[in-house]
This record gives sequence, C-alpha cells and structure tokens, in this order.
Amino acid sequence: MRSQQARGFTLVEVLVALVVVALGLAALLTTVSSAARTSGRLRDKTVAQWIALNRIAEVRLNQTKFGENRDLGELKFANRTWHYDTRYFDTGFATVRRVVVRVYEGDSKTKGNPVVEVTGFLGAALGIPGSSNVDWSQGSAVGTPAPGGNPALPGTPTVPGAAPTVPGGAPTTPTNPTPVIGAPGPTVGAPGPAPTSP
Repeated sequence: MRSQQARGFTLVEVLVALVVVALGLAALLTTVSSAARTSGRLRDKTVAQWIALNRIAEVRLNQTKFGENRDLGELKFANRTWHYDTRYFDTGFATVRRVVVRVYEGDSKTKGNPVVEVTGFLGAALGIPGSSNVDWSQGSAVGTPAPGGNPALPGTPTVPGAAPTVPGGAPTTPTNPTPVIGAPGPTVGAPGPAPTSP
C-alpha cells in the first residue's frame, strides 16, 4: 500500500497567483490615486471660485477702480497663496461694464493657467426695477417720459386720460381687482350678456 503524501502548490502556481494579485493591486492603486487627484483639483477649483466671487463683490462695493482696465492682487486664503487678475471691459451700454476675474495658484510671479475664471457685471440699472422696458437691440429705454419726469412703464398711458396700451399699440381694458368672497356686489369676471353684432 502506498502512503499518501501531502501535496502543495508548485512554484509556478505560486508565481502566477502573485502576478494576478500584483496586477489587481496596481489597478486599485491607480484608481485610488486618480480619485485623490480629482478630489484635490475640485477643492482647488472651489476655493478659487470663492476667491473670484469675493473679488467681484469687492469690485461692486468699491467702485473707485471702475475707471481702470486691469487690477492685480495677491492674497492668502485657505492656508495657501493665490493671485488674481481683474479686467474691466466695455459693453454695448454706456453705464455697464463687464468684469472678468481670473484666479491663479501661487504668488503673482507664478506662471500658469487660471484655476477659474468668473464674469460679472458692474454699473447702473438699465430700466425701472420690476419692469422690462429695455429694447436690448438698441440699448435704450422704450418708454417715453410721462408728465412729471418719470419714464412710462409699458402699458401705462403717457397722456392723462388715455387708455392703456400693450406693446402692439392696441388699447386694453383695465382689469378689476379680485373680489373678496362673501362681499356684496357684482361678481367680477362673471359671464355677462353675449355681445350682439350690428
């Protein structure tokens, strides 16, 4: 009778298993390092976005730099050094300027591409708040001054006693306010007698 010998893995089998494990670990390390790099890049872009938005707010609050075309600066933010380049551009409107802020990593001597670029606008209002009376193709207000010097809102008469008009020029019927439920009086919006044709 033969005695049964304990049999183990051969050297070739062990080497093949080690190669498979090494390839799996290499792929895992590549994925983890890529995720860490992406996370760091997103953190940098977020911080740079905050810096750029802060800079736009500073420009809007401090309009003394409105006349210059360019403004450079350096600051420490989130325990790092950053620098920004603020540029002012004319628009088609005399009272409005476009503000572009580019934020870079490092001090002002560091060269490279901006981490982020943000655009904002600075200037006076183009029309009356709450209205849409600007002809954007021309850059000027559509309404004519009403008596008393206030610009007319669309649909309001410029001559006292005239009927309001819509932008097409047709007169409109004034609307009545919505009635309070249970209040005496006629019902607003209730169908009336049908119009007769002549």
